[in-house]
Amino acid sequence: MVKLKPACKDYLWGGESLKKLYHKDTPLAPLAECWELSTHPDGPCTVASGRFSGMPFPQYLKKLGRAALGENCARFSQFPVLIKFIDAQKPLSIQVHPDDAYAQSHEGGYGKTEMWYVLDCDPGAFLYYGVERAVTRQELQDAIQNDTVCDLLRRVPVKKGDVFFIPAGTLHAIGAGIRICEIQQNSNLTYRVYDYGRADKDGNLRPLHIRQALEVAALQPSPAYLESTADKPENTSAQELAQCEYFKTVLYSVADECTLSVTSESFLSLTFVEGSGVIENQNDALFFSAGDSLFLPADSGSATLRGHFQCIAVTVP
Repeated sequence: MVKLKPACKDYLWGGESLKKLYHKDTPLAPLAECWELSTHPDGPCTVASGRFSGMPFPQYLKKLGRAALGENCARFSQFPVLIKFIDAQKPLSIQVHPDDAYAQSHEGGYGKTEMWYVLDCDPGAFLYYGVERAVTRQELQDAIQNDTVCDLLRRVPVKKGDVFFIPAGTLHAIGAGIRICEIQQNSNLTYRVYDYGRADKDGNLRPLHIRQALEVAALQPSPAYLESTADKPENTSAQELAQCEYFKTVLYSVADECTLSVTSESFLSLTFVEGSGVIENQNDALFFSAGDSLFLPADSGSATLRGHFQCIAVTVP
């Protein structure tokens, strides 16, 4: 198992919270995203522990061999998952992602289904999550042209621990003052619908992708989201957050210790969102704290975690 160092992004809507919360060491300002588990060419992460320390994560996986991903990844031509920390000091654009069929036929890549786990948020923070009611394609087009698309969207106040599953085709946007952990398909394909008239650092308006968005956007409301609970475990709890063909996510809340088994079916990714502790298996022992991400290859056996922490465990089902 290895600890990972993220690839960092300085998009114009980012802030400084990831440096303060998770001690991310980067000169980028603002710091918008940390790609914690990534083989994507736009931002691969790096191995940060052990004898492969400093090696790009895609190269590390190549050295381990395909079996390290697990049997359930055999159906994918590339590593299927990308995990990020996101700090939205300002609102993100209204956007939508295509599904695999559209992306492969129009972009030569993969689509993007994702989920969000709200790490923290400012008072009054909200996000957009699908349309509020069923709309027609023409209604959506007119709203985009009139800069009133936000009026069609479901505006959801958020709190720490809320979970949103966002299938490809869902119109959405993270609002200002929200920090999230995003688990998604391994894709960086976004169609921007509305961007508040913002310019980039060179003074250019960021491009929109209206035609593509209209072709892929879902016109029905999104399913209910998973609201957080205030319950804290006396020892260990495991709460499934989301599952789809690309990933399964489970939130572990541990106040003592737990043991996880990594089978031949899938690798295990652990993203720590609170607390600290130590993880041990037959080969290694690593200390971890909030903000760390670990990768355990498939069929690596049992690992015991001790401490007081919360982490999001990701596998491929």
